[in-house]
Amino acid sequence: MIFTIKYKQGDVVLVKVVFSEGSGVKKRPALIISDKYYHNHRQEVVVSAITSNIDRLLAGDTKIQDWQKVGLKYPSLVTGIIQTIKTNMIERKLGKLSERDFLETQKNLKKSLGFLG
Repeated sequence: MIFTIKYKQGDVVLVKVVFSEGSGVKKRPALIISDKYYHNHRQEVVVSAITSNIDRLLAGDTKIQDWQKVGLKYPSLVTGIIQTIKTNMIERKLGKLSERDFLETQKNLKKSLGFLG
């Protein structure tokens, strides 16, 4: 079965996140890192969380150089925190990560996952 998902790899989206205690929902930006092949065969996307806490740079994290062009309100970084979410958790697209930011993000995620040779 082929699915149609309107979001693409590299898109920065606003995601509805449920509080761990189930008392409410907050909205947070995330980067879609899954690709077209994944999207055509599943009803989910794989995202990497985005945070404005740029002072905390950990394994897999990447500072976003062009954060304003993406539609983010504050200087931000793509985190090494990866999760799979249903597409109905995406509220809307904010923008698309620049090519240089996406390439750097890929490099850092691959390194933290041990996918670099």
